[in-house]
Amino acid sequence: MPGIAFEQQIAVVLVDRNALFRAGLRQLLEGEGIEVLGEESDPELALTLVEACQPDVAIVDPGPTGAAAAQAIGRLKGTAPATHVLVLAAPSADHDAVEVVRMGASCYVLKDAPVETILAGVRAAAAGQALISPRFAAALVRRLRGEPRSDGPPAAAVLSEREQEVLRLIAVGKENDEIAAELYISPHTVKNHISSILGKLEVTNRVQAAVRAVREAMV
Repeated sequence: MPGIAFEQQIAVVLVDRNALFRAGLRQLLEGEGIEVLGEESDPELALTLVEACQPDVAIVDPGPTGAAAAQAIGRLKGTAPATHVLVLAAPSADHDAVEVVRMGASCYVLKDAPVETILAGVRAAAAGQALISPRFAAALVRRLRGEPRSDGPPAAAVLSEREQEVLRLIAVGKENDEIAAELYISPHTVKNHISSILGKLEVTNRVQAAVRAVREAMV
C-alpha cells in the first residue's frame, strides 16, 4: 500500500461553513486513508455530531473572531474530552491562538498551509501531539512561559507616527473605514498599517493591540 502505514486508522469529523472546502478536504483525507465520520457547517451544531461520533480528531474552523473561537473549542472539548481538536483557520482569521490552545486545541494550522502540513496536523492531533503554525508559535511559547514580549525598545518607539495614529483610533474602537476617513487615507492603507502594527507589537489581532496600547500608555 502506498504511503505511510499507521497502526490504527484515524477517524475525523469536519466542521467548516464552506461546503466546497469541506468536500476538498474530505477528498484529501480519504485519499490518505483517514476516515471522515461526518461533516457540519455550524460549530454549535457540530457539538452533537462530535458527541455522537467521538472521532479521534475534530477538524474545525471556529469562525473569524478570537473570543468566539476559543469558546467554541472549549465547548467542543467539554462535549468530547477524548477528541483532539485541529483548528484549520483562514489566513485572515482574527484568532488569539494562545487562547484557542488553552481552551483545548491540540494543533493550529492555516488553510493556506501546504497539504503536507495539514496532513501532519491531523496526524499530530490524532497522536495527542501539538503542531502550531509558525505564524503563531513564537508568540505562543513566549506567553505560556510568561516571558516578556521583547527585549528591544518600548513598543511605541518602534511604531511610526502614522502607525501610532492608527493604533490610537483602534484603541477607541474605530473600524477601518472610520480610521481611513479620519486620517484621509484609503482603507487598504489602513489594513497595511494594522498588519505592521500587529507584527511590531507581536500580537495577533486588533483587540490585543488595543489592550496593549492602553496598558502600556502608548496612546
